[in-house]
This record gives sequence, C-alpha cells and structure tokens, in this order.
Amino acid sequence: MIRFTQTIRPAAAALAALAILAASAAPAFAAPIAASKASFDGNWSVLIMTQKGTCDRAYRYPVRIANGSVGYAGEASFNVSGRVGANGAVTVTVSRGSQSATGTGRMSSSDGTGRWATSGGECSGSWSAERRS
Repeated sequence: MIRFTQTIRPAAAALAALAILAASAAPAFAAPIAASKASFDGNWSVLIMTQKGTCDRAYRYPVRIANGSVGYAGEASFNVSGRVGANGAVTVTVSRGSQSATGTGRMSSSDGTGRWATSGGECSGSWSAERRS
C-alpha cells in the first residue's frame, strides 16, 4: 500500500492552500464572481500544517486563483479544484487516484486560514495563505 504522504502530499498542501473551504460557501457563491475576482485572483503561497496523522509535518505550495477558481500553480500529478466566494469563503478538494483531501476556510485580500482533512481521516490540520505579487 502506498503511504498517504507519497501520493497526496503535494495535494494536501495545495488544498490546504486554499491553497481552502465552506460552511458558508453557498451564500458566498450567490454573490457575483467579479467581486471575488477583484479581491482574491492572483498568486498565493499556501502553508499546510499537519496536526493529526502521519503526513509530512508541513508543506508550502504555490496556488493561483483565477475568476474565483482555485488551482495549483506548479506542475503536479494531482487535481486541485475549488472556489472562493465573494465573501472569502473557500472550499478546495485535492485528489489523486482514489485518495483526496478537502480544505475549508476564509480568505481576505492579503491572506487566509482554514482547516483540511483527508477523506479517510488519516491526516488533518490547518492551512494559511498569503498573497504573492
């Protein structure tokens, strides 16, 4: 069996990266995407920290938001999908094969924070993001 850290490590980071989340995602998406774009579009650096499980302790990854859509800004063999609402609520899923992790949280125009967990509960933790120029 392949360890989680070997297959999802970059994904978890990118995910937590937005890097990212949604108890209030539904109301956030009701707002115009243009507002989201103006506030959140651009390059971000996401730090993912593991607080439970055997995943690597921390990861840092580049993330790009375009028109409110979250994606990985590097080269990787995993999928990153998510949205940032106009109010900053973010939800992101990172997957590779049958493994995945989901992150939720809140963004501001300069930074963001939230929580992430693997789909099977093997690992979980927090993430933070900061805007890059």
